[in-house]
Amino acid sequence: MPSPDPDCLFCRIVAGELPSTEAASSERTYAFHDINPGAPTHVLVVPREHVTDAAAVGPEHAGVLAEMLVMARKIADSEGLEGGYRLVFNVGEDSGNSVPHLHLHVLGGRPMGWPPG
Repeated sequence: MPSPDPDCLFCRIVAGELPSTEAASSERTYAFHDINPGAPTHVLVVPREHVTDAAAVGPEHAGVLAEMLVMARKIADSEGLEGGYRLVFNVGEDSGNSVPHLHLHVLGGRPMGWPPG
């Protein structure tokens, strides 16, 4: 497994160097509540290994991506999001991505119109 990036905010959260409110964790993933939520439920699921973003994902990441999606479903179940939820990967600054570490947003708890906003 690649080393954490000591300058990466999410690597430091995963390592326990910075505080977070844990939602769930697994061998290869960690999920925590977003400090600036965009919905009543807003949880970030991150791989424990440092991957810059979805554009950097390759076939070697298949297992951790599957684990991130399973974790997202578990969070939705535990948060009572029976009516539905949104899963979002942001790539690059133009998308609003402010932390260059792959993360999956789990958003729910209210109707989510289209387009997102």
